[in-house]
Amino acid sequence: MNKNFYITTPIYYPSGKPHMGHAYSSIIADFFARIKRIQDSKVFFLTGTDEHGLKIQRAAEAKGMKPKDFCDEISKTFKNLSKVLNLSNTDFIRTTEERHSKSVINLWNILEKKNEIYLSKYSGWYSVSDEAFYSDNEVEDVDGVKKSNISGSLVEWVEEESFFFKLSKWQEPLLKYYEDNPKFILPESRKNEVISFVKSGLKDLSVSRKSFSWGIKVPSNKDHVIYVWLDALTNYLSALNYPDASSKLLKDFWPATLHLIGKDILRFHAVYWPAFLLAANIPLPERVYGHGWILSGEEKMSKSKGNILDPLEIIKKYGLDPLRYYLIKEVSFGNDGNISQDKLESCINSDLANNFGNLCQRVIAFNEKNLNLKIPDKIKFTDNDMKVLDIFKKDYEKIFKCIDDQDINSYMNFIVEQLFAANKYFNDEEPWKKKSDILRLNTIIYVAMELIRKITIMLYPVIPTSSLKVLNIFGIKENDIKFASIQNHETLQKGAKINKINILFNKIEKND
Repeated sequence: MNKNFYITTPIYYPSGKPHMGHAYSSIIADFFARIKRIQDSKVFFLTGTDEHGLKIQRAAEAKGMKPKDFCDEISKTFKNLSKVLNLSNTDFIRTTEERHSKSVINLWNILEKKNEIYLSKYSGWYSVSDEAFYSDNEVEDVDGVKKSNISGSLVEWVEEESFFFKLSKWQEPLLKYYEDNPKFILPESRKNEVISFVKSGLKDLSVSRKSFSWGIKVPSNKDHVIYVWLDALTNYLSALNYPDASSKLLKDFWPATLHLIGKDILRFHAVYWPAFLLAANIPLPERVYGHGWILSGEEKMSKSKGNILDPLEIIKKYGLDPLRYYLIKEVSFGNDGNISQDKLESCINSDLANNFGNLCQRVIAFNEKNLNLKIPDKIKFTDNDMKVLDIFKKDYEKIFKCIDDQDINSYMNFIVEQLFAANKYFNDEEPWKKKSDILRLNTIIYVAMELIRKITIMLYPVIPTSSLKVLNIFGIKENDIKFASIQNHETLQKGAKINKINILFNKIEKND
């Protein structure tokens, strides 16, 4: 229960404005970070920006700027997005920082010393957009233009001197590691893709470039810069002050618990990254989870397609918590999902305004009218009361397992079921008809408030701002939230005053 928890988002490529895909990865990571904190884990939550490579150099040149100045400007938008999304990240790493450069050079030196890197010549297809090399069978001709059939990005033929990492050497050790650690890659479908790719045969990997200069120089040959993925992936270590063996962060949080990434960069995280680490004799992360894309219509969002959904615009119109709730609940985690105005508005109305917000307001308004905003001091539970309260204790281990397995869908389904059960309980018990039976009236109000408290604690990692407003009814502060307390039935201080609550979510009027 008190295990340290280290979660990372991808580090985002700041060649353009943040879009909904960036917001999704960050919000999901924040969900796990928050829930682990209230489960009493010590949490380190990392996000940041990947600022080297040809794509950045070209984008800066197009604006007549130096790459570093360009990165300083664009990286700010991602830092600001972290604040707008109310992320609880511990750190924000930039690959242009000195601490990162030191880590990358150290890892390179280890690999070179172990004879895992050699100088040769590279020729093949390269995508500037993906910062990735593709084999012949991963490239297709589309209207006379060469594109990757994996990402759809343009590729170009590259021939140049390059340092290579002996990736082929690690094919069998990787396959054995996947077999010995069946949950290293999730979801299952993604793991099967990775295993199939590795079994098809690994070729040595180009890990330096000579045709551009924007990157960390190879320490033994300044004509080369370290290829972006060996550079970028090391951020997960550099944020912990690697290679400083005395670093408390490194001791406490490596290996990482969970690398949360989009499925399009799974190969780099589930093949190249573990191979680098195995070669350097560094422990591997516990899990890599490749989630799906947030689609615009039926297509992946991209700058070139001009179909980018701006999370800031949606937040401005509907609020942050409704967007967080929609992305966590309505997108089946692990699969692709899309966001539409109609679906978002329906979700706000049904789940947030009706089921949750209305329940809180009804119960507290009824309490104010009949108990003068006090927690009942005398109660007596019936079997039916215990049935609705006990489900949180009965299913507690199952809920915990959902979190550890990244089964967000089951976690959210449980919350929605309990919201319906709480509303049904209050309606069926009809406390407005029990005014002559004060003990029963008090008990119904108490049970309803306890259900609100339990459900709200579970919702806190999803909609933190709104949840804190609800928990303020009972005087519960953010630092006092304990996930384990959902198992208990009598945590509310009998006879204590409670606070009123305003409308949490405004219902959206929809035009027929």
